[in-house]
Amino acid sequence: MKLQVGRNELLSALSAVIGVVERRQTLPVLSNFLLELKDDELVVTGTDLEIELQARARVQNLAPGRATLPARKLFDICRGLPEGAEISIDAGSEKAQLKSGRSRYSLACLRAEEFPAMGRVDDGRTLTLQRRQLKTLIEKTQFAMAQQDVRYYLNGMLLEVSPQRVRSVATDGHRLALSEIHLETGFDAPSQVIVPRKAVLELQRLLDASEDSVQVKIGAGQIEADLDAVRMTSKLIDGRFPDYERVVPEGGDKRLEADRETVRRALVRTAILSNEKFRGVRLSLDGDKLTLQTHNPEHEEAEEELEVGFEGSAIEIGFNVNYLLDALGALDDERFVMELKNADSSGLIHGAGDGSSKYVVMPMRL
Repeated sequence: MKLQVGRNELLSALSAVIGVVERRQTLPVLSNFLLELKDDELVVTGTDLEIELQARARVQNLAPGRATLPARKLFDICRGLPEGAEISIDAGSEKAQLKSGRSRYSLACLRAEEFPAMGRVDDGRTLTLQRRQLKTLIEKTQFAMAQQDVRYYLNGMLLEVSPQRVRSVATDGHRLALSEIHLETGFDAPSQVIVPRKAVLELQRLLDASEDSVQVKIGAGQIEADLDAVRMTSKLIDGRFPDYERVVPEGGDKRLEADRETVRRALVRTAILSNEKFRGVRLSLDGDKLTLQTHNPEHEEAEEELEVGFEGSAIEIGFNVNYLLDALGALDDERFVMELKNADSSGLIHGAGDGSSKYVVMPMRL
């Protein structure tokens, strides 16, 4: 395999794929990129056996073929070369020679036949939506995904596609985030899949806020997202996601409405003196006054009083301050609403003028 390519073109493809390559691998070949050269296109592939990323770059084809090169080393070399540099790569089964100007590099290769490939999703249903729509669905919910929970089905994001709606849902058992868009999907029946955490975060990184389309193909045990120059294929989590609609509280007779940024900043300040382990904050609502209180084992305390709009009887309730900050940070509205029942029931947070994103936070004893 022999090619010539611009540094920026190659670096763009390598940057799109590098995130899936782990530094420590069970198989040596997984630390490599697979480079496949055909016609005037180079396809760069990286995988960790759970997720596969492929990116394409336009190159000058001098001799077609396939080779695997050390991913991190190739990426770091390209990144370190000057802007606009030209790179030539001549790769065999054991060595690859990389040249750019007066720079010369010799890299060890592994056989391309050893590189594991994930199959394409050929028999699935395809959902087409704008990239900004999918990016928004992910950004509004991904922070509530669990990390390394024994309930493996929580370590990802639920993607639910109905005939006229797409929803993303994530929960770690202590809070829940839900976001939806209304869209003619072409699906004749609801479909639910759980996308692994790493795939969700990689997809969020790859998506931009444009109105260009992205095709999401859902098959048996796999999901594929095609962004033209980049394609991601991931295994799905095989499990049953909790009945999230039962978790969303209804009928809260206490309603707080306030400026989102004002409350968020007050929470940031009071969180400084919260217990570093439990991160609890007490909310006291009475009339049009919200009082935020925190304390820690060093007997330090913080208190903030804010003027808010409140309907209902007085209440004191405790929450994890990080969960409140995550929810408020994900909202776009200038004003938000929190609906409460009592000190032992979850709170529901959403935008004052937009209910497309909802956040459920369990209370905590302080």
